[in-house]
Amino acid sequence: MERSNSAEAGESQSLPPPPNDTKPDRPSHRDYAITTRRGIGSNGNRISLLANHFNVSVKSQDIVFYQYTVNITTEDGKSFEGKGVSRKLIDKLYQTYSSELASKELAYDGEKTLYTVGPLPRNDFDFIIVMEDTYAKSERQILDVDGPADTGKRSKHSLLPRNYRVQIHFATKIPLKTVFCTLKGADGMDKSTQDALRVLDIVLRQHAAKRGCLLVRQSFFSDTRHSVDVGGGVTGIRGFHSSFRPTHGGLSLNIDSSTTMILKPGPVIDFLLANQNVKEARQIDWIKARNMLRHIRVKAIHRNMEFKIIGLSEKPCNQQSFSMKVKGGGSEERTLEITVYDYFKQGGIELTYSAYMPCLDVGKPKRPNYLPLELCELVSLQRYTKALSGMQRASLVEKSRQKPPERIRTINDALDTCHYDDDPFLAACGISIEKRMTQVEGRTLSPPMLKFGKNDDFLPRNGRWNFNNKVLLQPSPIYKWLVVNFSARCDTSHISRELINCGRRKGVDIDRPFALFEEDPQSRRMTPVKRVEKMFEQMKAKLPDTPYFILCVLPERKNCDIYGPWKKKCLVDFGINTQCICPTKVNDQYLTNVLLKINSKLGGINSLLRVEHSSNIPLINDIPTMILGMDVSHGSPGRADTPSIAAVVGSKSWPLISRYRAAVRSQSPKLEMIDSLFKPIEDRDEGIMNELFREFYMTSKGRKPKQIIIFRDGVSESQFNQVLNIEVDQVIKAYQHFGETDVPKFTVIVAQKNHHTKLFLSNGADNVPAGTVVDTKVVHPRHYDFYMCAHAGIIGTSRPAHYHVLLDEIGFSPDDLQSLIHSLSYVYQRSTSAISIVAPVRYAHLAAAQVAQFIKFEDLSEAGSDSGRVQDLPSLHKHVESSMFFC
Repeated sequence: MERSNSAEAGESQSLPPPPNDTKPDRPSHRDYAITTRRGIGSNGNRISLLANHFNVSVKSQDIVFYQYTVNITTEDGKSFEGKGVSRKLIDKLYQTYSSELASKELAYDGEKTLYTVGPLPRNDFDFIIVMEDTYAKSERQILDVDGPADTGKRSKHSLLPRNYRVQIHFATKIPLKTVFCTLKGADGMDKSTQDALRVLDIVLRQHAAKRGCLLVRQSFFSDTRHSVDVGGGVTGIRGFHSSFRPTHGGLSLNIDSSTTMILKPGPVIDFLLANQNVKEARQIDWIKARNMLRHIRVKAIHRNMEFKIIGLSEKPCNQQSFSMKVKGGGSEERTLEITVYDYFKQGGIELTYSAYMPCLDVGKPKRPNYLPLELCELVSLQRYTKALSGMQRASLVEKSRQKPPERIRTINDALDTCHYDDDPFLAACGISIEKRMTQVEGRTLSPPMLKFGKNDDFLPRNGRWNFNNKVLLQPSPIYKWLVVNFSARCDTSHISRELINCGRRKGVDIDRPFALFEEDPQSRRMTPVKRVEKMFEQMKAKLPDTPYFILCVLPERKNCDIYGPWKKKCLVDFGINTQCICPTKVNDQYLTNVLLKINSKLGGINSLLRVEHSSNIPLINDIPTMILGMDVSHGSPGRADTPSIAAVVGSKSWPLISRYRAAVRSQSPKLEMIDSLFKPIEDRDEGIMNELFREFYMTSKGRKPKQIIIFRDGVSESQFNQVLNIEVDQVIKAYQHFGETDVPKFTVIVAQKNHHTKLFLSNGADNVPAGTVVDTKVVHPRHYDFYMCAHAGIIGTSRPAHYHVLLDEIGFSPDDLQSLIHSLSYVYQRSTSAISIVAPVRYAHLAAAQVAQFIKFEDLSEAGSDSGRVQDLPSLHKHVESSMFFC
């Protein structure tokens, strides 16, 4: 079977390459500054909304925060770090030495910094704090003697007083008035404003810590009554996010419902059974258990003491021995070898099931300390940071949804529960918080008219449309295709016949499949990779040539293990387009949705905006304009060695804005900035942008883009300047290497979905309507940003996209830019509804996620031992983007 690209890719490659021998005669780098707001939009119907922001008032703007550095050492002079104990130390310090601190309220971040309102009496302090309830370092005893592998003498007390030295040194001043200067639109206050807001957010964290909450950045969790069991011994717990934000309407407190994952408290054995989805302890895989339990905290129920697990014993409890020093008849000591099981039996604790299981090691690498499994329980409110399975994620999403009225109640209850008005530090600042959500005026934009086949126009309603009695605008014929079936319960003959009939009704010319391949039942016991390999061996033996398209029937509807290996084999190794399905009910609606995906993958067009069909898009139709979507996907938690995937999609066939081509590359783990946009190697550019520029040139009648619109996903406000001065600079260099001496005009927009602003109808229980825009009151006081809910939220509460305009050299008016972004939510070819974020960003995310699946299903053992595999990924990605991502 030979590898074949799509027809469109082959046609493009026959075109002559663009000129690239012109040397740039001007520097590419520019120092861009983030643009300020250019006014607000006026189009659309006015609508009254509520936002989950609460207005904050401050009695005096002249308050100055004083920042101090905290250094904590133990009595033997060693540096001490531990957030829980550190907070207790500072609390004890304040109780003991309040008068020396002039009774100033302290805001402590739990690490190295604390703040006060106004100065302390001196710049430097040196205190000794005695903690009566701190476990001494050498106390790890079980019963009345030191724990296994400890050879020290018996301790008479399990708790000992301990001295700590706390040194406080003045660092700097932070005036609160910088926040109000920003609110008034003053420039040059960003760093000071961020510092002042950070102080206020630290106060919120401290307030939550004193209430015993689990702290996750600016989110707080405590009430386990509102929990969601997602399986595998993991529970989703609902809390709330709380942070101060400067907005156009003044300083506000943003409160939102939030969810994090915690380990289900209880016996460790119950967690292991649930985590590995087995019914009996003898079925537990102890290698997996060791990896899962590492760094988890447990409580020894016979002593009510907490420990952190570092591993498991090599032998079962009744065979694992350790040395213990005991006193003989006189004053002499002797060393006794004893098993963990016998040790506890002598202490009056009879172990049952755990006698035949490994012990938990809660000591240190060279000094183990063993606890029997049945005497340990997982500590409550313990965050689970490992990656969730697909089923767990689906369960979490399904069970944690909140309709708008429920979400409003949760947010208001969080504000009432917190009692921020009683916080002494906020009171010292003269801060008071309103109890009502901020009222906002929004606008609902009209949906764009769509164009289907046979010159059929359609106006979506509430962001939705369908293909009933309609045909695709530009259907791509499906020929030389086959069906592969991994599912025992599907009739592939029936599916193929119905797909052909549905395609004819939608204007798609579909030949009969020239082969149907059923998986050998014996292969179903193999690993997913082996199952895919077996199927390809079966195909190679019977096929004379490489198929143009494969329809693959999977055994599971969601989270199928075959999906990743199958996609990698088809797309990377052979360049075959493929569509995976797992139908529970084959009807016209289901098959139409499948056809939409197939047609877009094969280079067809399902629908267009009427304005682009008639070449009537403001500022884009007259000047060649390229639209980019950029995203970076990172490895799952706990996989620090997994490379990040950078994906960029670029528009093609100007003046259309509905067609895109993607390019993907791997880069260093957790690197957020894309480092391969421009990649010169000798006299060639092997970067992403060169490929996308060539595609634009070949499909746009030999025109090069003179305007570039960039939509960047996944970056925070602290990285905005890097986007402008690192990534845009790379795009310019790639453009000049492509044969241009000038620099195109840029409009750069960051699209965020990971934020905590929600919009609600003032009078109604439904989600805000599709097309809702807010660009006043809850937006940034100076930067150019706005919120847009382009989609119609059906389940749960809609989350608007937050768009930040960092640069606009093209010169869009607020209405034109919002209209363009709204329209770009309607051009996602795989959907019959407006999506929540612009299509270029969604396509980039799709491309990155696709390649992440390939990496996930690489041979992990080889990947872990062969660092060179990561270096091979760029070439793997080149195969992918040349054969797959035509959108």
